[in-house]
Amino acid sequence: MKQFAILKLAAMGLSIGLTLSSTTAAFADAGSYLAARQAVMKRDYQEQAFYATQSLVSDPRNPDLLETLIAAKMSVGAFEDAFGYATMLKDIDPSSQTAAMILFPRYVEAGDWDGLLTIIDAGEGVSSIVDGLSRAWAHVGKGEMSEALELFETFSKGDEGFQVFGPYSHALALALVGDFEGGLALLSDLSMPQTGGVVFARAQMLSQLERNDEARALLRDAFGATRDPQVLALDGQLSTGESVPFDIVTNAQDGIAEVFSSVADAVNGEFDDGYTLLYARVALKLRPEKPDYALKVASLLERLQHYDLASQVYGTIDPASPTFYMGELGRAAALRAEGKSDAELEVLRALSKTHSDMPEIYTALGDAMRREEMYVEAIEAYSTALSKFSEFTAAEWPLFFTRAIAYERNDQWAKAEADFRYALELQPGQPQVLNYMGYSFLEMNENLDEAMDMIRAAVAARPNDGYITDSLAWGLFRLRDYEGAVAPMEKATALLPVDPILNDHLGDVYWAVGRTREARFQWNRALSFDPVEKDAERIRLKLSIGLDRVLIEEGLEPTRTPSDG
Repeated sequence: MKQFAILKLAAMGLSIGLTLSSTTAAFADAGSYLAARQAVMKRDYQEQAFYATQSLVSDPRNPDLLETLIAAKMSVGAFEDAFGYATMLKDIDPSSQTAAMILFPRYVEAGDWDGLLTIIDAGEGVSSIVDGLSRAWAHVGKGEMSEALELFETFSKGDEGFQVFGPYSHALALALVGDFEGGLALLSDLSMPQTGGVVFARAQMLSQLERNDEARALLRDAFGATRDPQVLALDGQLSTGESVPFDIVTNAQDGIAEVFSSVADAVNGEFDDGYTLLYARVALKLRPEKPDYALKVASLLERLQHYDLASQVYGTIDPASPTFYMGELGRAAALRAEGKSDAELEVLRALSKTHSDMPEIYTALGDAMRREEMYVEAIEAYSTALSKFSEFTAAEWPLFFTRAIAYERNDQWAKAEADFRYALELQPGQPQVLNYMGYSFLEMNENLDEAMDMIRAAVAARPNDGYITDSLAWGLFRLRDYEGAVAPMEKATALLPVDPILNDHLGDVYWAVGRTREARFQWNRALSFDPVEKDAERIRLKLSIGLDRVLIEEGLEPTRTPSDG
């Protein structure tokens, strides 16, 4: 959806916590101001808050610094710490949307619906969509359902964006007061995007109307043959014939949380992730027990490379929730990104005990073990994952592919080749499999014609993949077609200019065609990109005595008559 003009996001800009005006430095402490600005550029929320606070000492009513500080506090979930600053900013600039995003949850959590309506009616809210829907939900909170439903209906007749957000909230409000038929009619409209949230709401409404079979059919149509525990859990409830409780929203506070969450979904991927995070954080603040909100916040923090914060949020998901495993997989990935591979393995091993029926867990465990070169253990994990399937489809090709890599790294080529070939049966022409298998044959100096056919097919499928193009060039090099290897090898390094292996290969190709000065340049360039020590040692030896003498010492055929180069 692109309802961004309606959301009035441009008025808020992308400046919340992302910029400090040039005039700020004239009033604030210069050192703290510059440090705050640098922290904003680095997206370091803790430093951003610290130095903005320091700058406010010399200029306590500077709106830019206050916005920067509030946004940083919101981003890390410290709403209470930001309340005083938001109140001050609202006094300076009543139209501040940043301050409104702190004040909204304060009014809502306190049940101060009149206070919320006062700032909305004064035009001191967040945006037209948030304000309009929150006004209606505030009347729900006051028990004034006729006024609320009238507002929802009026709102839904607005511009295009309102016609999506409005009916969804309207439907949830109707269901909240027991009008499941009315809510279902709104959500079943052909113009309503059938997101996961909409489908779950419809299923629960159908169940409340004693139409469980229709609800189960809806889930099958929407999600297919899924292994998603959340879908399976709902389907399991429906299969008993008992009515499933309607809990998408249980009160007005939940309704406003859903408004903020829906806006976060609408802008996700279209605007800066730091901006989207603010809406997601408000939703989670209003309904901290909802795992979907936690997953949303944590995934945004991951994309912003705040892995420690992401890991903390993933860790808040209730182990009893069907989505707990998703949070733990996310937490494991965040730990890996922090360089904590041991902690990642610990999380995944624990998860494999509590969710032993899920192949996704063993796949992630196998991947983690393979990265740590624990190939025997990785093979066992991948094999366990495969044992969970009654039959294999095209979707399982990556699992056979990754197990094949583990077999190959563990010097079990026969088993690796079998898995590679089965992956290609499941997904014919898959370029990653073709490239890896073809390159492996080249390294073993076996099946060279088939290897080159595989690599050429992979290049045709992905002509701009640097690693696959490197395989083609390296295959030509191995076949002693040195002149033919130059163009693809140059293209590969152009696609991946800082890869040490590709630059090393280009040096070898240049050496083989007599361009020894350029070869030495590429080898030195490869060294500058920090190759693994074994490769670095060989590159230094080539720089010392030339490629051909190195090949002879390794018992291989030189590219040409050895010389000092």
